[in-house]
Amino acid sequence: MNNLSLTKPTRLQDIRRGWYLIDASGKILGRESSHISQLLMGKAKPYFVPHLDCGDYVVVINAAKVTVTGKKPLQKIYMKYSGYPSGLKRKTFAQVLAENPERIIKEAVAGMLPKNKLRASMLKRLFIFADENHPYKDKLKIKN
Repeated sequence: MNNLSLTKPTRLQDIRRGWYLIDASGKILGRESSHISQLLMGKAKPYFVPHLDCGDYVVVINAAKVTVTGKKPLQKIYMKYSGYPSGLKRKTFAQVLAENPERIIKEAVAGMLPKNKLRASMLKRLFIFADENHPYKDKLKIKN
């Protein structure tokens, strides 16, 4: 038998979490959301395994300045259902951007994360702010 170097499995102690700052001003929603979701999952790390939460912390600033292409500001619909008859609320992208821009990025990123028990813990490490002010200035070492 050959002396092959075997890859050791990733353990919780091996996971190192960094902090990323992403400025969403003028960026396309879908492209930035996929980048953010990959950071939250930790897919670029050499010790990534799908059954552990290996991702980093992500701080998104200027969420109110995110853009979409084409006619999506008027045609993209965000829906919320209360569970009661006639409880379906619909808003366009432009309305949601004016009222709650954090919701746009959070829903886009949540849709790109795996649909399993790790999704909630990944989303807890996502911090979204409508403008440049945020309380995590001392933790940010990596800017992206």
